[in-house]
Amino acid sequence: MRQPSAQPNHPGPPFNAPAARRLRAALGMGPEHVAYGLRASYGLPYVTPDLVIAWERGTLSPSNPELTALAGVLWCSPGELIGRARTLKEHRIARALAPEDVARAVGHDLDVYLRMEDTGQWRGTDRQAAALAEVLELSLPDLVTVTGREGKLAELLRSAVATRWQAYVRPVGKIVPLERRHLEHTLQALHQEYQGQMVATLSWAGGNAADDSRDAGRDFLDRIVERFWTAVENSSAY
Repeated sequence: MRQPSAQPNHPGPPFNAPAARRLRAALGMGPEHVAYGLRASYGLPYVTPDLVIAWERGTLSPSNPELTALAGVLWCSPGELIGRARTLKEHRIARALAPEDVARAVGHDLDVYLRMEDTGQWRGTDRQAAALAEVLELSLPDLVTVTGREGKLAELLRSAVATRWQAYVRPVGKIVPLERRHLEHTLQALHQEYQGQMVATLSWAGGNAADDSRDAGRDFLDRIVERFWTAVENSSAY
């Protein structure tokens, strides 16, 4: 059985502690059984039942090698033990893929790909991004996030809802490859929702109307990317 190297102090991906506890219980195993499996089958001699319990309580998180080994002991995929993946590395680990596999699939040298994982900065063509989405089974929102375009998308969306949304169809479309009609419908809906909310807040508020309006607008803009993807789903754009 393949043994990951022991790196007890190396930070790992976001760990889904309740899932680990639930999977262990479903197998009828105690923390001591999990600890033994990690020591005997995966060469992690320092793992004790107390460490397993700490993982399950969320007071400690397993490193990448520990998480891979834990998945083996619990007969599950690493992805089942990871919280919502956000980074390139987290998505790769969730799919139980080696860096070499992803680098080869997207057409990058291994050292180039590993540097992108370490820095969190994607460097690739649209074709390589499409290959990345396929090999990691990324949704469109996840692809935008891991390729580092979420910040730019948020900036464009804030301007679109606050000014003329029509001027932002093309710039947003360069980041989010949606059919133009759906994108227009989504931006228009967001613009109307934002403007309507601002007008309603001013109409209903009392003496603090301006402050209430600013607070409402700020909350809307802070969650603009989340609202955008919800609007895309509602329009059945993908």
